[in-house]
Amino acid sequence: MIQIKNKNIVDTDQAWNTVYSRLEKDGLLTQQVHKRTSSRFLQIWIAAAVLLMIGSVSALYFINTDSSATKELVTLHNEKGAVTLVKTLEDGSIVYLADNTQLQYPEYFASEKREVALQGNAMFNVTGNRERPFLIETEQVQIEVIGTAFHVKNAGSNDFELGVESGKVKVTLKENGEFVYVTAGETVSMFAANSLKIKKTESLDPFSYYKNYKRFKDESLANILHVFNKENDSIFLQTTPSLEDRQLTVTFSGHSPEEVAELICLALNLKYEKENNMLLISD
Repeated sequence: MIQIKNKNIVDTDQAWNTVYSRLEKDGLLTQQVHKRTSSRFLQIWIAAAVLLMIGSVSALYFINTDSSATKELVTLHNEKGAVTLVKTLEDGSIVYLADNTQLQYPEYFASEKREVALQGNAMFNVTGNRERPFLIETEQVQIEVIGTAFHVKNAGSNDFELGVESGKVKVTLKENGEFVYVTAGETVSMFAANSLKIKKTESLDPFSYYKNYKRFKDESLANILHVFNKENDSIFLQTTPSLEDRQLTVTFSGHSPEEVAELICLALNLKYEKENNMLLISD
């Protein structure tokens, strides 16, 4: 019994000495704490220090875990020859992807900015948030948005164009840092000399194209209705909370709000009724 007791004491002292050396090396010991002290105070002090170290490591782990989660990107690709693919991001911003176009975005945006990467052509309707600017990275330019609607032509080298339907957009050339502000009714283009030029928008056809022909893939009913309500301010589509998460894959081509409601009801075996300027979809 005595031998076992002494052995335990030796092992405990060795453990304390190991911890002490680590704390001394990291500069966590004060002059009042001595290596040979075996008082109960030292035991408690070391135990508290160890817990503090463990807590710090745990906090760092969770911070790193959270940081890694925000960096995980979702890749959305619309195949060549396909109809425009529409996606609503977690902040309510809407992206219309043309065919042969790819978008990378986080499932949840960071607290200080909303950043996506685009390859190809697309239209954006960005939800306004001055504290969290919306940044679009392309091969040659960075696009900074607060809240606006615009289309981007980004098909290849020296083939960039951006037209603004509403709001204001900042476009910056990555190579030389040149930037311009583009407002509603204006279009900016890039030339071979790596310079930007603004002109008056000549045609609204690109905006109409994205809105008239669109496809939703495994999208929630709430998000689908959100898109149509953004495009139409005269008749609103609404559904009950219990149906908002119902998913649907469907294509629309220039349909009126009433036709949209009817097609959704046929696909999901639902019904709708009109109340003033609202179409309510329900069970």
